[in-house]
Order: sequence, then structure tokens, then C-alpha cells
Amino acid sequence: MDSELDDRKAAILRAVVEEYIETAQPVGSGHVAGRPDVPVSSATVRNELAALEKEGFLVQPHTSAGRIPTDKGYRFFVDRLQAPGPLDPAARQQVREFFAKAHGELEQMLQDTSRLLSQMTSYAAVVVSPPTEAASLRSVQVVSLAPRLALVVGVLSNGSVVKHSLELAEEVTPEKLGALSAHLSAHLVGRVAVDVPVLPATGDELLDRLAGLATHALSDTTGPDHEQVFLGGASRMASAFDAVDTVRSVLGALEQQYVVVTLLRDVLDRGLSVAIGHEHGLVPLAECAVVVAPYGGAGGDGVGTIGVLGPTRMNYPQALAAVAVVSQRLDRRLEEG
Repeated sequence: MDSELDDRKAAILRAVVEEYIETAQPVGSGHVAGRPDVPVSSATVRNELAALEKEGFLVQPHTSAGRIPTDKGYRFFVDRLQAPGPLDPAARQQVREFFAKAHGELEQMLQDTSRLLSQMTSYAAVVVSPPTEAASLRSVQVVSLAPRLALVVGVLSNGSVVKHSLELAEEVTPEKLGALSAHLSAHLVGRVAVDVPVLPATGDELLDRLAGLATHALSDTTGPDHEQVFLGGASRMASAFDAVDTVRSVLGALEQQYVVVTLLRDVLDRGLSVAIGHEHGLVPLAECAVVVAPYGGAGGDGVGTIGVLGPTRMNYPQALAAVAVVSQRLDRRLEEG
């Protein structure tokens, strides 16, 4: 796409995009001509703006108004950016402090990470947990909740904790549940979670029946369909758009977990870190841009996805930098266990 524009047109387009991101107002020739990187007259800028509009990079919402970028204009701007730049010092400190205190279950950390990223960018943030089909069981335990109700808890190698309640046909003693935990641990720890085997018989009919219930429960709580989606800052989308119908459409799409997972995966599968407007193919999000990055691949337990979703008038340099840094720190945290 670079060959489509000469240096002067590229500088003018970049100026329009940056000004519009900053002000949300159509940009006129006067604002552009006054910039150090556009050393030409307002008349020349007007001619170039008209040419950029004809070529599909800009659009004029009203006859007397300035121009605003199209999806094509934003794409040109993003493609000409250098690699994600540095975060400002305050944001870097915010990330350091967050991950210094981030402990506990993976699910809570991912939820908190989505809130952190939303606070840093002022957009909605999405974190999709790594799939569990490649993760192995690190520990298994069964605990009593009531005389006829127990909970099987598995900790996976990717940090996820899977839980499933077991409804029992009879009262089971704590000693029997302890024996069940030992039996499960002896045969399941270290195995891939989705490949839970049929356990060998112990000669204890009740214990074997309970082991069957527990292994079935573990199989039901792992696998490619059990990714979790953590959404932070969805309410921030309401202030990002003027039209109520657009807000309603965007929030409705964000409520559908499958849609969100598919969106982020498709963007990454196409080798992109940014999808703008109609590029991602979801009509309800046609006025949105998505910045995404993978995380968690170093441990070999599957890759999760992290990203932000905002209006196409997104501050792309800031969003790219924030997503890159947070995904890297999340990677490091998962490697540390």
C-alpha cells in the first residue's frame, strides 16, 4: 500500500489520522498545513485532501466539513507505524506493580489483567484463557461439601483450576474421599487433562464408582470448548460512540463469548495484530478496531489471546504498546508458575 501514496500525501494522511484520533472532529486543511511535517500551503493541502478522498483514504461527512479517515486510511496509518513503541513511564510502573502483586488462581489473574488493560487504554479489554486440551494435570483432589456432595478440583499445568461438583448416591466419609484423592493423583497427575483414562479397579466397589464419577467430571471441564473469556471495561465502549444503536450492537456482540473468541482467533490466524472496521468481518463491530496478541505459548500448554476493542478512531500506537507489554508480562508470569 505504501506505493499508492507519495511522501507528501502520506504525511498529510498521517496528520489527519493523528488529529482525528486526538479530537474526534473532522480535520480541515488549516490544521494540517500548520504541522512541521507538512511544509506546504493550505491550498496544496486542500488539493491533496481531495485526492486522498478520491482514492478512498478519507471521507468528508458534510460538504463544508473537514475529512475523517476511512478504514483504508487507518490501515495505511497502522501499517506505517514502527514496532509497538514504549509505554509512558506511568503506564510501565502500573504494569510492574500489577504483576508484582498478581498471584493466586489463573482465572482471577486473567480477569484482573483485563481490567488493567482497559484502564491503561480506556477501551474494552478481552483476555481468552489458553485452551486446556494441551495442559496436563498438576494435582487432583476431592473435598467434601455436604454429606452427599463433593467437589473434584484439578490444577492444570497452565495454571488453570477446573472444578466440578459430584452428587453422591450415599454419604461418603472424609477417609473415603481421601483415598479417592490419592487414587486419582496416583494415576492422573502428569497426564494430559483431556486424555483422562479409565482407572484400574481397586477392589473397593464404592471407591471405583467414585473414581468413575470424578474422571468423567474432569473430562467434562477440559478441552477446546472450555476456554474462558474475561472482559474488562465493557462500559467504556458506551462513551466511545455517539450513536446509541452502535453502542447497543457492540455491547451485544461482546456478551457472546463464542463471537469474541472467534474474532480474536481469526485476527491472529490471518497474521494480524490489528483488524480495522470491516476487516474482521463482524457486522455488529463494523465501527470497531481490534488490537490483539497471543500469550502463554512458551510453556507448551496452548496459547491464549489478549486484546483491546475500541472505535476505529483508536489510539493505535498506545493500544499496540499496551497490548504488547501486558502480553509479554503475562507470558513471564505463566512461565514462573
